[in-house]
Amino acid sequence: MPPATSVAFLRRLLEAVGPSGFEDAAARAWRAEAETFARVEVDVVGNSFAWAGERGGHPDPDQPTILLAGHIDEIGLIVTYIDEQGFAWVAPIGGWDPQVLVGQRMRFLGRDGDVTGIVGKKPIHLMKPDEREKASKLTDLWVDIGATSREEAERRLRVGDPGVVEQPVLEFPNGRVVSRAIDNRIGAYVVLEALRRYHAEPGEARVVAIASSREEIGLTGGGILPGAAATHAVMGLVVDVTFATDHPQVEKKEHGDHALGSGPVLTRGSVISPVVFDLLRRTAEGAGIPHSVQAAGKLTSTDADYVMVARTGIATGLVSVPNRYMHSPNETVSLSDLDHAAELLARTCRAVTRDTRFTPR
Repeated sequence: MPPATSVAFLRRLLEAVGPSGFEDAAARAWRAEAETFARVEVDVVGNSFAWAGERGGHPDPDQPTILLAGHIDEIGLIVTYIDEQGFAWVAPIGGWDPQVLVGQRMRFLGRDGDVTGIVGKKPIHLMKPDEREKASKLTDLWVDIGATSREEAERRLRVGDPGVVEQPVLEFPNGRVVSRAIDNRIGAYVVLEALRRYHAEPGEARVVAIASSREEIGLTGGGILPGAAATHAVMGLVVDVTFATDHPQVEKKEHGDHALGSGPVLTRGSVISPVVFDLLRRTAEGAGIPHSVQAAGKLTSTDADYVMVARTGIATGLVSVPNRYMHSPNETVSLSDLDHAAELLARTCRAVTRDTRFTPR
C-alpha cells in the first residue's frame, strides 16, 4: 500500500476541481508535490512536467529520455445559458451518462469563487406515463443555484463557467478509494509516484512525468500531443484507467478479467510497441508484481494513441488501473493497484539503458 504521505497527496489531487481546459487547481497541486524532488515546468496548453535522472553539465545526447504520462483533467459541465428565473443550463465537458447527474450537487468555478448548485429535473409525480419510461437527456436538466433572477445569478455565475459534481473523497474498506475524479487524476498521481521512486534510485535514463491536459476532449490529441513531442522521448508509458470487470453485469469475454486489487493492466495491441509491452511484462514478472493483460485491436481511447505518433514516433506502452463505475460521481479503485503500477513504472524505467533499442526486430 502507498505510504500515508502519498495517500494524502492523492486526496489533495482528487479534491481539486479540474475539468478539461480548466485543470489549473489540480495541476498546481501536482506541481507543488513534484517540486519537492524534481525540476518542474508548465507549457502553454496546461501540461505540467517533472524531470528526474538528469545529468549535470551539458546535455548528453546518448542518454535516453522516457516519458511517463497521466492526464489530470476530469469530466464536468459548462454553463451555456442563464434564464430569466436564474436557472443555469449546461453542456458536458467530456462524456456523461445524464442519468447519474439527476439530483446531484454541483460545484462551479464562479466569478468570485465556488458556486454550489443542484441538478434539477421534473419530479416523477408530474410526469406523464410515457415520460417516466424515457432516459433523461442533458437538455432536460437544469442547475439551481438558489437565485431568483438572471441578474442575481449572473453576479455569481457566467456563461462558460465550468463545474464538477460535488462529492467528497471516500476511503472504503479493503484499501479502496472513491472519487468523481479517479479518471484520470490517479494516472497523474501514479506517474509522479513512479518518478519519485526513480529519483530515489535512478537508472541510466532521463525520465519526465507529465500531468497532461484536455484528454477527455482530446479528439485531436489534447494536451499530450504537443507535450510528448517537446520531451524528445524514445519511450512513453501512459497511465490511465480501464473498466474493472469484477462487478455484476459485465461480460468478461468482451472486456477481460480485471478485478480491483489484481494489479495494473498491461495493454497489448495495435497502438502498443511490442518491445515496450514485453519490457513491461518481463519487469512485472521478474518483480512479482501482479498484473493482467488487455487486448486492444484498434485505438485505446487514451493518450497512448497520441504519444505513439508524437514528433517522429515514440515507442509506447499503456498501463491501466481497474476502475469501477467510470464517468460517475463515485469511481472506485484499489490503492494497492496504484502502488503496484507506480512500482512497475519505476522498475521499467531502470531497465532502459543506452543500448536499449525500440525498433521491432
